[in-house]
Amino acid sequence: MMLSLLAVIGSSQGVGDGKEKRRKESILDLSKYLEKSIRVKFAGGREAAGILKGYDPLLNLVLDNTTEFLRDPDDPYKLLDDTRALGLVVCRGTSVVLICPMDGMEAIPNPFITQEG
Repeated sequence: MMLSLLAVIGSSQGVGDGKEKRRKESILDLSKYLEKSIRVKFAGGREAAGILKGYDPLLNLVLDNTTEFLRDPDDPYKLLDDTRALGLVVCRGTSVVLICPMDGMEAIPNPFITQEG
């Protein structure tokens, strides 16, 4: 009885039938950004920058020396020059929209807006 129960459990989980479960891998390789400054944009418009200390396949991030960029209360999509220090932060991966390294990042003017002047 015990042997047949194990055989049923083993076959239902794909054990012993020659098929191996493919492990899902993250499309992003964040290992090259460990211990480097990154900037993260979240769903809802918040932005933060900090030193990447760790991550997991679900894109949960651990940032140290984190700084949040504050938004304009009248226009939630416009960032102000003000920041606030957050320190060590765990960012939930489901809310992460964009990750970019701080090295080599520079702001450029929007080419789709007519420039006045």
